[in-house]
Amino acid sequence: MPTISTCTATPCCSARSTPTSGPRAGFVQALTMPLIALAVSRSKVWSSELSVSRRVLFHSAALAGSAAYLLVMSSAGYYLRFFGGSWGSVMQVAFLFGATVLLAGVLFSGAFRAWLKVFISKHFYSYNYDYREEWMGFTRMLSADGPNLAERAIQAVAGLVESPGGALWLRRESGQCEPVAQWHMPTVSDTEPADSALCQFLESKQWVIDMQEYARSPSLYEDIAMPEWVRRFPRVWLVLPLIMQGRLSGFMLLQLPRSAIQLNWEVIDLLKIACSQAASYLAQQDAAMALMVARQFESFNRMSTFVVHDLKNLVAQLSLLIPNAHKHRNNPEFQQDMLDTVTHSVQKMKLMLQKLSRNDAPARPAPLFIDQLLQQAVSLKAAFEPRPQLRVETPGLRVVADWERLERVLGHLIQNAIEATPLDGQVTITLRSTAGAVLVEISDSGAGMTEEFIRDRLYKPFESTKPAGMGIGAFESREYIHELGGTLEVNSRPQQGTTFQVTLPLYNQDALSVERAA
Repeated sequence: MPTISTCTATPCCSARSTPTSGPRAGFVQALTMPLIALAVSRSKVWSSELSVSRRVLFHSAALAGSAAYLLVMSSAGYYLRFFGGSWGSVMQVAFLFGATVLLAGVLFSGAFRAWLKVFISKHFYSYNYDYREEWMGFTRMLSADGPNLAERAIQAVAGLVESPGGALWLRRESGQCEPVAQWHMPTVSDTEPADSALCQFLESKQWVIDMQEYARSPSLYEDIAMPEWVRRFPRVWLVLPLIMQGRLSGFMLLQLPRSAIQLNWEVIDLLKIACSQAASYLAQQDAAMALMVARQFESFNRMSTFVVHDLKNLVAQLSLLIPNAHKHRNNPEFQQDMLDTVTHSVQKMKLMLQKLSRNDAPARPAPLFIDQLLQQAVSLKAAFEPRPQLRVETPGLRVVADWERLERVLGHLIQNAIEATPLDGQVTITLRSTAGAVLVEISDSGAGMTEEFIRDRLYKPFESTKPAGMGIGAFESREYIHELGGTLEVNSRPQQGTTFQVTLPLYNQDALSVERAA
């Protein structure tokens, strides 16, 4: 019977037949993983869908470096504690405290962060920048709210190359490039003519000037005459042109970076496009400021036009008083009307002079009695012929308006009616309520107007049929009445007179109180 032999494997044989395992294998694998990852990233044959962003890699490298640093420092502290004798514990605490402070200083150092970013971009990526993040951050900084756009532009461009400071010059209409902002450096006051050799070179070539390279080889930059104040600029590094539509709109000077950066084609192209983007933002800001100033002048000129128009009407009123004064100088009623007219004219002139001041705030509309306002407006025209007549069918009506402006508007319509009516004609002002509104009718028996004239010329600014007219009275009247929420209508026929109908919203305090309570 054959014997069956069994072979029992000894522990040593089993150990020799299995691959290497244990802590040594994990340590070897941990060392080889970064090398494999670096080889995969550099290989053109191998492709990987997994990519790590620069920000994650930056923080991971900073965290790993901090951990390694603390591990080494802890080992050194352990050695000091057991071999330092009676002072071992004190030396350990002091050493670890100093190491922690040193680590915090390094981590919060701008130079260290700049060096780490350059190191990671140089050794782990084929391009120096993550253009998506850089452009988003650049645009976000330029488009942020605040008045210091020029300073933010310097900060945004300097951040691309880790520069700690810089200054910005912009081209002005005077033909000078003037300093407008600086960042992390003292105020500069040097100017540069727009037709100087530096500005002409920047505009024609659109090159980024490396001042260190210029100092070594000026021939690379066509031996341009560099201004002395640029050479004296503290730690000057780069001169960047700001090009807008092929024209130099300014330039920027940056200081040496915290960490050495090689100016290759990628960095130079990024700086050029960033400066072009900053120039467009600065040009947009200048255009917005110019538009705001133009609107202010337009508003001031428009107000001045209305003031001149009112002055013309006042002069016309005072001029009519002179021939009537000789005719009615013994009439007490005329003398009183003349005195009231002159007093009111002087008051209006003072108010108009105050309105020409920029610091004069416009009056707020307030409830007023329209019949009292019409009585004042008619009384000021009492010295004219034909004398206007006021009929108040519904007294006590109130509207919300500025007393002076509404009196000027209605007074202008009354004045036009008087001037269009012969001496034996009639001018009537009627006040009544209609459909929850206030209706003021100014009727005259004058020459009247055609429908074509009303449609095409009546409300057209700066066009008048009067020899000394300015053509803005009817325009101002309609604009202010519309501003109050009312309407201005005209009914007129040639040789049959004209009626202006002014409709204004009725102010009802009782109805307003009920509405608020509801």
